[in-house]
Amino acid sequence: MAKIAGVDVLLYVQTGGTDATPTYTVVGGQSGATLNRSANLIETTSKDAYGWAENVAGVLSWSIECDGFMLGSDTALDHLDEVFNSRSTLKAEIRLPSGKKYTGTCIITDFPYEFPQDDAATYKLTLTGTGALTVTTGS
Repeated sequence: MAKIAGVDVLLYVQTGGTDATPTYTVVGGQSGATLNRSANLIETTSKDAYGWAENVAGVLSWSIECDGFMLGSDTALDHLDEVFNSRSTLKAEIRLPSGKKYTGTCIITDFPYEFPQDDAATYKLTLTGTGALTVTTGS
């Protein structure tokens, strides 16, 4: 079975269109992206567990962290600026080469720019999911 190269997995954000026909744009200059998924645990240990902890999965959550180099012109980054300043939500999508997609509505919760004197200008981005993260497969 073939391995997936991280360089082929990209973060896209909805920059236009409608819910029925959204327009997604790749966030330019990406050097890394992480899709975090977690479940809160609900502790359900009882005496008949004989000293072993028992848990059930509770509320699920997700977030995306991304970092990259700033470009001279980047439609997605410009849109992210607007969304952040208006405190709005947006849709984001992680796309794998197989066509598999992870899509959800999120809030920008961290968005620093770095402008060092002796290095490239960079951004970091944290998108925190609000609602379900959907998974679709494609070819």
